[in-house]
Amino acid sequence: MAFSLAFLALVIERLVGYPQWLVRGIGHPVMWIGALIESLEHRLNRSDLDFSARRRNGVLAFIALLAATLMVSFLIERSVLLLPFGILLLAVVASSLIAQKSLESHVRAVAIALETGGIEAGRKAVSMIVGRDPDQLDEAGVSRAAIESLAENFSDGITAPALWLGLLGLPGAALYKATNTADSMIGHRNARYGAFGWAAARFDDLVNLPASRLTALLFIAAACLVPGTSPRGAWAAVRRDAGKHKSPNAGWPEAAMAGALGLGLAGPRIYDGVLVEDHVMGEGGRRAATAEDIMRALSLSRIADLLLIILFGLLADGLTALW
Repeated sequence: MAFSLAFLALVIERLVGYPQWLVRGIGHPVMWIGALIESLEHRLNRSDLDFSARRRNGVLAFIALLAATLMVSFLIERSVLLLPFGILLLAVVASSLIAQKSLESHVRAVAIALETGGIEAGRKAVSMIVGRDPDQLDEAGVSRAAIESLAENFSDGITAPALWLGLLGLPGAALYKATNTADSMIGHRNARYGAFGWAAARFDDLVNLPASRLTALLFIAAACLVPGTSPRGAWAAVRRDAGKHKSPNAGWPEAAMAGALGLGLAGPRIYDGVLVEDHVMGEGGRRAATAEDIMRALSLSRIADLLLIILFGLLADGLTALW
Protein backbone atom coordinates (compact mmCIF):
# COMPACT_ATOMS: atom_id res chain seq x y z
CA MET A 1 0.00 0.00 0.00
CA ALA A 2 2.79 2.45 0.84
CA PHE A 3 4.20 2.56 -2.69
CA SER A 4 0.69 3.12 -4.03
CA LEU A 5 0.38 5.94 -1.51
CA ALA A 6 3.70 7.45 -2.67
CA PHE A 7 2.68 7.19 -6.33
CA LEU A 8 -0.64 8.94 -5.69
CA ALA A 9 1.03 11.63 -3.57
CA LEU A 10 3.57 12.37 -6.31
CA VAL A 11 0.85 12.68 -8.93
CA ILE A 12 -1.33 14.91 -6.74
CA GLU A 13 1.54 17.23 -5.79
CA ARG A 14 2.76 17.41 -9.38
CA LEU A 15 -0.69 18.52 -10.54
CA VAL A 16 -1.85 20.69 -7.65
CA GLY A 17 1.06 21.53 -5.37
CA TYR A 18 0.36 23.02 -1.95
CA PRO A 19 -2.05 25.95 -2.50
CA GLN A 20 -1.04 29.37 -1.19
CA TRP A 21 -4.50 29.91 0.29
CA LEU A 22 -3.88 26.83 2.45
CA VAL A 23 -0.49 28.21 3.53
CA ARG A 24 -2.18 31.45 4.54
CA GLY A 25 -4.97 29.61 6.33
CA ILE A 26 -3.26 26.84 8.29
CA GLY A 27 0.40 27.03 7.34
CA HIS A 28 2.47 24.10 6.04
CA PRO A 29 3.88 20.98 7.78
CA VAL A 30 7.42 22.34 7.43
CA MET A 31 6.31 25.51 9.21
CA TRP A 32 4.82 23.49 12.08
CA ILE A 33 7.94 21.35 12.35
CA GLY A 34 10.12 24.45 12.19
CA ALA A 35 8.19 26.09 15.02
CA LEU A 36 8.79 23.07 17.26
CA ILE A 37 12.49 23.02 16.39
CA GLU A 38 12.79 26.73 17.13
CA SER A 39 11.08 26.29 20.49
CA LEU A 40 13.33 23.38 21.48
CA GLU A 41 16.45 25.22 20.35
CA HIS A 42 15.51 28.34 22.29
CA ARG A 43 15.05 26.35 25.49
CA LEU A 44 17.91 23.87 25.25
CA ASN A 45 20.72 25.52 23.26
CA ARG A 46 21.73 28.07 25.88
CA SER A 47 25.00 29.94 25.46
CA ASP A 48 25.98 29.36 29.09
CA LEU A 49 26.26 25.58 28.51
CA ASP A 50 29.48 23.89 27.45
CA PHE A 51 29.95 21.96 24.19
CA SER A 52 29.13 18.51 25.60
CA ALA A 53 25.97 19.74 27.35
CA ARG A 54 24.73 21.46 24.20
CA ARG A 55 25.39 18.32 22.15
CA ARG A 56 23.52 16.21 24.70
CA ASN A 57 20.61 18.64 24.66
CA GLY A 58 20.65 18.61 20.87
CA VAL A 59 20.35 14.83 20.83
CA LEU A 60 17.45 14.97 23.30
CA ALA A 61 15.72 17.72 21.33
CA PHE A 62 16.08 15.76 18.09
CA ILE A 63 14.66 12.61 19.71
CA ALA A 64 11.74 14.64 21.06
CA LEU A 65 11.13 16.09 17.58
CA LEU A 66 11.10 12.64 15.98
CA ALA A 67 8.87 11.18 18.72
CA ALA A 68 6.30 13.96 18.35
CA THR A 69 6.38 13.65 14.55
CA LEU A 70 5.98 9.87 14.68
CA MET A 71 3.04 10.02 17.09
CA VAL A 72 1.11 12.66 15.12
CA SER A 73 1.77 11.15 11.68
CA PHE A 74 0.88 7.62 12.86
CA LEU A 75 -2.42 8.82 14.35
CA ILE A 76 -3.25 10.75 11.16
CA GLU A 77 -2.49 7.73 8.96
CA ARG A 78 -4.55 5.33 11.09
CA SER A 79 -7.49 7.75 11.30
CA VAL A 80 -7.60 8.74 7.63
CA LEU A 81 -7.40 5.14 6.41
CA LEU A 82 -10.62 4.37 8.26
CA LEU A 83 -12.51 6.89 6.10
CA PRO A 84 -14.08 6.14 2.69
CA PHE A 85 -11.45 6.53 -0.05
CA GLY A 86 -8.94 6.65 2.80
CA ILE A 87 -5.83 5.99 0.73
CA LEU A 88 -6.70 8.81 -1.67
CA LEU A 89 -7.30 11.21 1.21
CA LEU A 90 -4.06 10.10 2.85
CA ALA A 91 -2.23 10.72 -0.44
CA VAL A 92 -3.55 14.29 -0.42
CA VAL A 93 -2.13 14.72 3.10
CA ALA A 94 1.17 13.08 2.15
CA SER A 95 1.55 15.25 -0.95
CA SER A 96 2.22 18.20 1.35
CA LEU A 97 5.58 16.60 2.23
CA ILE A 98 6.75 16.60 -1.42
CA ALA A 99 7.90 19.74 -3.23
CA GLN A 100 7.87 19.16 -6.99
CA LYS A 101 5.76 22.14 -7.99
CA SER A 102 7.21 24.70 -5.58
CA LEU A 103 10.83 23.75 -6.35
CA GLU A 104 10.29 24.15 -10.08
CA SER A 105 8.47 27.44 -9.56
CA HIS A 106 11.24 28.96 -7.41
CA VAL A 107 14.02 27.90 -9.76
CA ARG A 108 12.17 29.09 -12.87
CA ALA A 109 11.68 32.45 -11.12
CA VAL A 110 15.47 32.90 -11.02
CA ALA A 111 15.80 32.39 -14.77
CA ILE A 112 12.91 34.76 -15.49
CA ALA A 113 14.36 37.37 -13.12
CA LEU A 114 17.75 37.24 -14.84
CA GLU A 115 16.20 37.55 -18.28
CA THR A 116 13.78 40.35 -17.45
CA GLY A 117 15.30 42.23 -14.52
CA GLY A 118 19.05 41.64 -14.80
CA ILE A 119 21.54 40.68 -12.13
CA GLU A 120 19.89 42.47 -9.18
CA ALA A 121 16.56 40.77 -9.83
CA GLY A 122 18.37 37.46 -10.25
CA ARG A 123 20.20 37.87 -6.95
CA LYS A 124 16.95 38.62 -5.15
CA ALA A 125 15.22 35.58 -6.66
CA VAL A 126 18.07 33.18 -5.93
CA SER A 127 18.31 34.40 -2.32
CA MET A 128 14.93 32.70 -1.78
CA ILE A 129 16.39 29.24 -2.40
CA VAL A 130 20.08 29.33 -1.39
CA GLY A 131 21.99 30.28 1.75
CA ARG A 132 25.06 31.81 0.12
CA ASP A 133 25.66 35.57 -0.11
CA PRO A 134 23.74 36.73 -3.23
CA ASP A 135 25.59 40.07 -3.39
CA GLN A 136 28.79 38.17 -4.18
CA LEU A 137 27.27 36.45 -7.23
CA ASP A 138 27.53 37.54 -10.86
CA GLU A 139 25.11 36.21 -13.50
CA ALA A 140 27.03 32.94 -13.84
CA GLY A 141 27.12 32.55 -10.05
CA VAL A 142 23.39 33.16 -9.74
CA SER A 143 22.70 30.63 -12.51
CA ARG A 144 24.97 27.99 -10.98
CA ALA A 145 23.40 28.52 -7.54
CA ALA A 146 19.92 28.00 -8.95
CA ILE A 147 20.93 24.83 -10.80
CA GLU A 148 22.78 23.43 -7.77
CA SER A 149 19.73 24.14 -5.60
CA LEU A 150 17.48 22.41 -8.13
CA ALA A 151 19.70 19.32 -8.17
CA GLU A 152 20.15 19.04 -4.40
CA ASN A 153 16.55 19.89 -3.53
CA PHE A 154 15.22 17.45 -6.10
CA SER A 155 16.86 14.78 -3.94
CA ASP A 156 15.92 16.32 -0.57
CA GLY A 157 12.48 17.65 -1.46
CA ILE A 158 11.15 15.09 -3.95
CA THR A 159 13.00 11.78 -4.13
CA ALA A 160 13.73 11.34 -0.43
CA PRO A 161 10.26 12.05 1.00
CA ALA A 162 8.66 9.94 -1.75
CA LEU A 163 11.07 7.09 -1.07
CA TRP A 164 10.48 7.08 2.69
CA LEU A 165 6.76 7.43 2.06
CA GLY A 166 6.93 4.33 -0.14
CA LEU A 167 8.95 2.38 2.42
CA LEU A 168 7.27 3.41 5.69
CA GLY A 169 4.06 5.23 4.83
CA LEU A 170 3.15 8.67 6.14
CA PRO A 171 5.26 8.29 9.33
CA GLY A 172 8.33 7.56 7.21
CA ALA A 173 7.88 10.68 5.06
CA ALA A 174 7.05 12.85 8.08
CA LEU A 175 10.10 11.63 10.03
CA TYR A 176 12.27 12.34 7.01
CA LYS A 177 10.81 15.84 6.66
CA ALA A 178 11.38 16.55 10.35
CA THR A 179 14.99 15.41 10.01
CA ASN A 180 15.65 17.45 6.88
CA THR A 181 14.02 20.56 8.34
CA ALA A 182 16.09 20.20 11.51
CA ASP A 183 19.26 19.89 9.46
CA SER A 184 18.44 23.02 7.46
CA MET A 185 17.72 25.01 10.63
CA ILE A 186 20.29 23.77 13.16
CA GLY A 187 22.64 21.45 11.28
CA HIS A 188 25.28 24.12 10.63
CA ARG A 189 28.95 23.86 11.59
CA ASN A 190 29.21 27.16 13.42
CA ALA A 191 29.51 28.39 17.00
CA ARG A 192 25.77 28.39 17.67
CA TYR A 193 24.73 25.08 16.10
CA GLY A 194 27.91 22.99 15.82
CA ALA A 195 27.14 21.04 19.01
CA PHE A 196 23.35 21.34 19.27
CA GLY A 197 22.64 20.39 15.66
CA TRP A 198 25.14 17.53 15.48
CA ALA A 199 22.57 14.71 15.79
CA ALA A 200 20.21 16.24 13.23
CA ALA A 201 23.00 16.80 10.71
CA ARG A 202 24.45 13.29 11.04
CA PHE A 203 21.05 11.58 10.83
CA ASP A 204 20.12 13.71 7.82
CA ASP A 205 23.28 12.50 6.06
CA LEU A 206 22.18 8.91 6.70
CA VAL A 207 18.55 9.14 5.59
CA ASN A 208 19.43 11.09 2.43
CA LEU A 209 21.99 8.55 1.23
CA PRO A 210 19.66 6.29 -0.83
CA ALA A 211 17.71 9.18 -2.36
CA SER A 212 20.81 11.07 -3.48
CA ARG A 213 22.07 8.02 -5.39
CA LEU A 214 18.65 7.37 -6.90
CA THR A 215 18.37 11.02 -7.97
CA ALA A 216 21.72 10.81 -9.74
CA LEU A 217 20.47 7.77 -11.66
CA LEU A 218 17.23 9.58 -12.54
CA PHE A 219 19.20 12.54 -13.94
CA ILE A 220 21.41 10.20 -15.97
CA ALA A 221 18.34 8.41 -17.36
CA ALA A 222 16.58 11.72 -18.06
CA ALA A 223 19.62 12.93 -20.01
CA CYS A 224 18.95 10.09 -22.47
CA LEU A 225 15.61 11.75 -23.26
CA VAL A 226 16.36 15.49 -23.15
CA PRO A 227 18.00 16.96 -26.27
CA GLY A 228 21.22 18.82 -25.62
CA THR A 229 22.10 16.88 -22.46
CA SER A 230 24.60 14.06 -22.08
CA PRO A 231 23.96 10.83 -20.14
CA ARG A 232 27.57 9.83 -20.71
CA GLY A 233 28.78 13.15 -19.29
CA ALA A 234 26.45 12.77 -16.30
CA TRP A 235 27.68 9.25 -15.57
CA ALA A 236 31.33 10.27 -15.88
CA ALA A 237 30.86 13.27 -13.56
CA VAL A 238 29.15 11.15 -10.91
CA ARG A 239 31.91 8.54 -10.97
CA ARG A 240 34.68 11.14 -10.89
CA ASP A 241 33.31 13.97 -8.73
CA ALA A 242 30.37 12.94 -6.52
CA GLY A 243 32.48 11.55 -3.70
CA LYS A 244 34.67 14.68 -3.58
CA HIS A 245 31.85 17.04 -2.51
CA LYS A 246 31.87 18.35 1.06
CA SER A 247 28.45 16.80 1.55
CA PRO A 248 28.22 12.98 1.45
CA ASN A 249 24.99 13.27 -0.54
CA ALA A 250 24.71 16.59 -2.42
CA GLY A 251 27.57 15.69 -4.75
CA TRP A 252 25.61 12.89 -6.41
CA PRO A 253 22.69 14.87 -7.91
CA GLU A 254 24.89 17.95 -8.47
CA ALA A 255 27.55 15.96 -10.32
CA ALA A 256 24.92 14.22 -12.46
CA MET A 257 23.29 17.54 -13.31
CA ALA A 258 26.64 19.17 -14.04
CA GLY A 259 27.80 16.37 -16.32
CA ALA A 260 24.48 16.23 -18.16
CA LEU A 261 24.57 19.98 -18.88
CA GLY A 262 28.32 20.23 -19.52
CA LEU A 263 28.71 22.68 -16.63
CA GLY A 264 31.06 23.01 -13.68
CA LEU A 265 28.91 23.35 -10.54
CA ALA A 266 29.68 23.74 -6.81
CA GLY A 267 33.33 24.65 -6.13
CA PRO A 268 34.27 27.54 -3.77
CA ARG A 269 31.27 29.46 -2.37
CA ILE A 270 30.73 32.28 0.15
CA TYR A 271 28.38 31.82 3.12
CA ASP A 272 27.95 34.63 5.67
CA GLY A 273 31.11 36.28 4.37
CA VAL A 274 33.19 33.11 4.77
CA LEU A 275 34.74 31.34 1.76
CA VAL A 276 33.91 27.62 1.74
CA GLU A 277 36.24 25.55 -0.41
CA ASP A 278 34.72 22.64 -2.31
CA HIS A 279 35.45 20.47 -5.32
CA VAL A 280 33.90 21.38 -8.67
CA MET A 281 31.19 18.96 -9.80
CA GLY A 282 31.52 18.37 -13.54
CA GLU A 283 35.20 19.26 -13.43
CA GLY A 284 36.30 20.83 -16.69
CA GLY A 285 32.75 21.91 -17.55
CA ARG A 286 31.72 25.43 -18.45
CA ARG A 287 31.49 27.74 -15.40
CA ALA A 288 29.77 30.60 -17.24
CA ALA A 289 26.24 29.32 -16.66
CA THR A 290 23.27 31.38 -17.91
CA ALA A 291 19.51 31.65 -17.50
CA GLU A 292 19.22 29.36 -20.53
CA ASP A 293 21.15 26.70 -18.60
CA ILE A 294 18.66 27.03 -15.74
CA MET A 295 15.85 26.28 -18.17
CA ARG A 296 17.77 23.27 -19.54
CA ALA A 297 18.22 22.03 -15.98
CA LEU A 298 14.47 22.40 -15.40
CA SER A 299 13.76 20.37 -18.53
CA LEU A 300 16.03 17.62 -17.22
CA SER A 301 14.43 17.68 -13.76
CA ARG A 302 10.90 17.49 -15.22
CA ILE A 303 11.77 14.32 -17.12
CA ALA A 304 13.53 12.91 -14.05
CA ASP A 305 10.40 13.64 -12.03
CA LEU A 306 8.25 11.84 -14.60
CA LEU A 307 10.60 8.85 -14.45
CA LEU A 308 10.33 8.84 -10.65
CA ILE A 309 6.53 8.82 -10.83
CA ILE A 310 6.61 5.98 -13.35
CA LEU A 311 9.04 4.04 -11.14
CA PHE A 312 6.75 4.33 -8.13
CA GLY A 313 3.76 3.37 -10.26
CA LEU A 314 5.56 0.22 -11.40
CA LEU A 315 6.63 -0.61 -7.84
CA ALA A 316 3.08 -0.15 -6.59
CA ASP A 317 1.65 -2.33 -9.37
CA GLY A 318 4.35 -4.98 -9.00
CA LEU A 319 4.01 -5.30 -5.23
CA THR A 320 0.22 -5.40 -5.51
CA ALA A 321 0.48 -8.24 -8.02
CA LEU A 322 2.86 -10.18 -5.74
CA TRP A 323 0.59 -9.65 -2.76
